[in-house]
Amino acid sequence: MSDIVLMQVEDRIALLTLNRPDKLNALNYALIDRLMALLDEIELCAGIGAVILTGAGERAFSAGADIGEFSASLRAGTGQALAHFVRRGQALTARLEAFPKPVIAAVNGLAYGGGCEITEAAHLAVAAEDALFAKPEIALGMPPTFGGTQRLPRLAGRKRALELLLTGDPFDAAHAAAIGLVNRVVPRAEVLETARALAGRILRHSPLAAGAVITAVTRGLNMGIDEGLRMEAEQFARMAPTHDLAEGLSAWIERRPPAYAGR
Repeated sequence: MSDIVLMQVEDRIALLTLNRPDKLNALNYALIDRLMALLDEIELCAGIGAVILTGAGERAFSAGADIGEFSASLRAGTGQALAHFVRRGQALTARLEAFPKPVIAAVNGLAYGGGCEITEAAHLAVAAEDALFAKPEIALGMPPTFGGTQRLPRLAGRKRALELLLTGDPFDAAHAAAIGLVNRVVPRAEVLETARALAGRILRHSPLAAGAVITAVTRGLNMGIDEGLRMEAEQFARMAPTHDLAEGLSAWIERRPPAYAGR
């Protein structure tokens, strides 16, 4: 099942492609497990500084969870559904959100359910003009289970998120940008190019500093302001003795490009 998620590395960017186009890249257990394994590899690879996540085919980024597989787990009992479905999906979105290298979702089509939750968890997102998003779990008689009830309100605000969560109505890429779910909307043919350009702008800088920013923001969102400020100071303290900070300061003073390790 190694081809269920494709990986291509170029210019220090790993492109991960969800590869079930005949199933609208639905998130079955094997796909989630493979994606998690690839993220483990990428984290340890010094030659990769950023991740772009997209979907195979012309129709979908991901249409959400594999409902047939989920239904089988549910028939086996609530415990089985929690263990195999809910915890697996929550582990994936938590991994993406806390990943120490920038993760950019390149949303090239439908992003429903779990596909929308992956977009919520990614650090940044670029969407095609014709991409469609939805939180359709309410139509199945359940709430979202991969983190959507928690991350969408943090992005969009409580009332805007609740409208989407309680109606299940689809919304377009322009609305996704307006509520902070995606950073920008571009023609479909430019989605990957735009995501790569965004990754390239990040990769100009210290990978250690990028990781510190991600950690401070991700953890700080779940803290009060005082705790968050302590987290920010902690991340600075981790950077203070590093070559990257010394090099960044020297390069600034000497008006030259910095030479960071791993670039």
